[in-house]
Amino acid sequence: MHTLQVQGVTKQYEKVLAVNNVSFEAQPGRILGLLGPNGAGKTTTIRMITYITIPDSGQILFGNERVGPKSQEIMGYLPEERGLYKKMKVGEQLMYFAELKGMPKKEAREAIKYWLDRMGALDWVSKETNELSKGMQQKIQFIATILHDPKLLILDEPFGGLDPINSDLLQSVILELKDSGRTIVFASHRMEQVEQLCDDICLVSKGEIVVNGPLNEVKKRYGKNTVMIDFEGSDAFLDPLEASGAVRVNARSTRHAEIRLLNGTPSKQVLKAALEHVSDITRFELVEPPMREIFVTAVTEQQGKQALEAAQPGGGLAAPSSSAQPTGGAA
Repeated sequence: MHTLQVQGVTKQYEKVLAVNNVSFEAQPGRILGLLGPNGAGKTTTIRMITYITIPDSGQILFGNERVGPKSQEIMGYLPEERGLYKKMKVGEQLMYFAELKGMPKKEAREAIKYWLDRMGALDWVSKETNELSKGMQQKIQFIATILHDPKLLILDEPFGGLDPINSDLLQSVILELKDSGRTIVFASHRMEQVEQLCDDICLVSKGEIVVNGPLNEVKKRYGKNTVMIDFEGSDAFLDPLEASGAVRVNARSTRHAEIRLLNGTPSKQVLKAALEHVSDITRFELVEPPMREIFVTAVTEQQGKQALEAAQPGGGLAAPSSSAQPTGGAA
């Protein structure tokens, strides 16, 4: 199997610098989480990896060869927007996609039957796409993505529209593909699934990488500075703590809170405040921050830094060199 290498890639559309000198790797047998807020440059990066558009500078390699028509043949791309034909029957549609990837009909027929059965969709083979629910369509789109046994998988929000049972089924298939040595890039806004699936992460914001590396190492870098507390009673004790600047409350409900300790605040200060107001505490734990908190912290810090730089004379992001050759497209 091969490594995907994104090396110093930049892409600009008119005055918008969508991707700015981005570099990362996705390795065989591992899942890379490509993360970022809306407008961060994720979609543009994916479009360059899949050779839908071309970088202005830098290069993208898969197996030490530049991506192109050849890599497209051994790549499976599941876009966030579905690309199924509404009036076409499921079986005919999957056969069409298989033949586009060069699969012989007999081999494609066997693969279609296997994956429809595996995904609990064998009864849908004669149904038109517009007869299927959103979740059912997502399963068919996923089958179309993996039908030709791709070596590289790009999965953009693959769990959209799926209920918990089908989400678990899809997750198990993705992990099997990972264990078989596939190179997988997983783009999502659902941080709990990122933590469950990903070995590595690359977090981009405003076209630049702000966090990159193995997930467990990234979490360690942020330290054990998050308190998870489950309690019975009022959550009003959180308000004065947050107002004083001692903590930031990342999530709260009537029975649970996720609290980031700030400015060296000891965890016992939170515990003391809670004990004075709640009737019972069933969990109090100091942990490494969840991905959601890392995401929010890293993006907020990076955007604040860029805003400060832009406010200074001559500030702002550098444009690509004049030697770059822009190509058409949209971010």
